[in-house]
Amino acid sequence: MKRNYDDPVYKDWRLKVYKRDKFTCQMPKCKVKKGLQAHHIRKWSSASILRYDVNNGITLCRKCHKEITGNEQFYESLFMDILKNKNG
Repeated sequence: MKRNYDDPVYKDWRLKVYKRDKFTCQMPKCKVKKGLQAHHIRKWSSASILRYDVNNGITLCRKCHKEITGNEQFYESLFMDILKNKNG
């Protein structure tokens, strides 16, 4: 299934992720607030049941998102830890 970035459900998911993360890149040592993207921690293509789960999303700036692309599996536990600390 191809992602539709204009889908209202997708837009709502993305906004909830941004709000939770205070519209700030969550990569450690990066606090950029511009050019943000909502990253799926477990891939969109392989984790369809988690596509709209806010706890499967994290805010990254364009630069950090590009850096992890292709190596997402190495960041999964880091991002899960960041969210666990947020959610208590």
